[in-house]
Amino acid sequence: MKRINFIYTILFTLALTAGYAQKAKHTFEIKDGNFLYDGKPVQIHSGEMHFARVPHEYWRHRLQMLKAMGLNTVASYVFWNFHEPEEGHWDFTDDHDLAAFIKTAGEEGLMVILRPGPYACAEWEFGGYPWWLQNVPGIEIRRDNPAFLAYTKKYIDRLGQEVGNLQVTKGGPIIMVQAENEFGSYVAQRKDIPLEEHRRYNAKIKKQLEEAGFNVPLFTSDGSWLFEGGSILGALPTANGEDNVENLKKVVDQYHNGTGPYMVAEFYPGWLDHWAEPFPKVEASTVAKQTETYLKNNISFNFYMVHGGTNFGFTSGANYDKKHDIQPDLTSYDYDAPISEAGWETPKYDSIRHLMTKYVTYKIPSIPKPIPVIEIPSIGLTKVASVLDIANQAKGTTDNNPLTFEQLKQGHGYVLYSRKFNQPISGKLLIDGLRDYAVVYLDGERVGELNRYFKNYSIDIDIPFNATLQILVENMGRINYGADIVHNNKGIISPVKIDDREITGNWTMQQLPMSEAPDLSSKSLKVYDISSDNRASLDRELKNKPVVYQGSFTLTKTGDTFIDMEKWGKGIVFINGRNIGRYWKVGPQQTLYIPGVYLKKGINEILIFEQLNDELKTTVSTISKPVLEKLTFQ
Repeated sequence: MKRINFIYTILFTLALTAGYAQKAKHTFEIKDGNFLYDGKPVQIHSGEMHFARVPHEYWRHRLQMLKAMGLNTVASYVFWNFHEPEEGHWDFTDDHDLAAFIKTAGEEGLMVILRPGPYACAEWEFGGYPWWLQNVPGIEIRRDNPAFLAYTKKYIDRLGQEVGNLQVTKGGPIIMVQAENEFGSYVAQRKDIPLEEHRRYNAKIKKQLEEAGFNVPLFTSDGSWLFEGGSILGALPTANGEDNVENLKKVVDQYHNGTGPYMVAEFYPGWLDHWAEPFPKVEASTVAKQTETYLKNNISFNFYMVHGGTNFGFTSGANYDKKHDIQPDLTSYDYDAPISEAGWETPKYDSIRHLMTKYVTYKIPSIPKPIPVIEIPSIGLTKVASVLDIANQAKGTTDNNPLTFEQLKQGHGYVLYSRKFNQPISGKLLIDGLRDYAVVYLDGERVGELNRYFKNYSIDIDIPFNATLQILVENMGRINYGADIVHNNKGIISPVKIDDREITGNWTMQQLPMSEAPDLSSKSLKVYDISSDNRASLDRELKNKPVVYQGSFTLTKTGDTFIDMEKWGKGIVFINGRNIGRYWKVGPQQTLYIPGVYLKKGINEILIFEQLNDELKTTVSTISKPVLEKLTFQ
């Protein structure tokens, strides 16, 4: 009898488990002009956050914040270069663990919209494309080009392997997948390419997604006036930035069999930010009013961004316009979003949450507590070394002409270009192929700056006999939007000239990718101790030279904080070996966000690569609130 009871218990447990598994599976489809979840009409209330811009330890907190604002869906781009930084070397671990992010969203009761590109834009480096694609023979990105499509297929197939089983058709939370991204704007800008070819390319990306096993509804995302070039047969067209409900319905019906559903895939509660430009703001009342318009008219929407996060390391991209040859994006991707860069609720958040409580039938949970914040009043900087000396530790590459980053097989960071002159020469030094920022030295002494943003490509120079010209060039992020995305080589990409004379022969390139924190422990590297009795002499010796400062600080508790770089020049900061991003005195960003999970109890290490070093620094500090709107250049 005990054995029979045991068997019954096992069978009952298996049946119960099967029942739960069956309950966990849902359906999502586009039918009869509606989004149908389990056969019932549903309005998508989505918020965009990019897992790549948030430490994985904070994903759940940010998703809970999103849900507590009243949303039922999270959307995220997938950045190809975030997962394949080098050809064939894939990374889906820790901060790169896309599947873990999607599962966490599902556990929090959120639906997921996946935006895998392969082009993303998003103010991200190269729009998400890996930099090394530019070295593939015969490749033309974003075109019906066999070499390019062979690589997009590898990427899309790999995504299918990683997250295909997390679609709603397999019991997961993914309800929709976007094919390409804002392709209509690219079509409008690349009129040199026949429309028929654009359409072939777009259709092939959709087919690659389907062949990789993505069988949930596919959609496209464009400005409503760009559907002709961006829409794909068999994919739902959605509009970006469309606040006119009647116009939205009209244009969607035109390209989708005369029926909805209707969705604004990018509803902007804030806007993107560039260095040396004012930080744009959008009023909370404006956002709430437009949100209510969508809610009243059964328009699904996706806040872009609901939470921006941070462009850690060298992940920020850039825009291009006629006024500026490049507009590099800030390290912060706060975006003036409802949820701030550090995950805090804002007045915009509160106004939307209050509004959502009046319109949605599902329960909106309470707001999770913010991550604790700390201040570090003073961090002592104890060591300093010349970056020119560090560069000399690296093996150089020589050529008759300066080589680009791509020719050197380097994606990011810096390259020191050097050439010794056996005869004196003077005149106007011109580098019209500078990509993007350079400090120029003669025998280690700074003589000027060149800057693509300000279209400053020349300086007067007087090179004496037997002197060495050194040009430290920084990649400030590849263009991520528009027709110029196809022109994204970095470094020096054209001849260096002095008074129209090309300077060729005996160029040396020393690479400083800064993918890891510089190591100041080398016995062959001259490292100075910063002490009270030698500060004056150190200031004279290292002033106006690129340097790396090293320091340490001890914590008894950890928390989020913001390092204050307002009195510094230009450079990057490493915390415990992690590159937290770029700073630049022009603003408007004057602080860098340090997540508490990047810190530890006990001893922590900081390294600062300061490119200008107008004066010797001995300390740096952190504060409890970010400074993102202080522009020092007008």
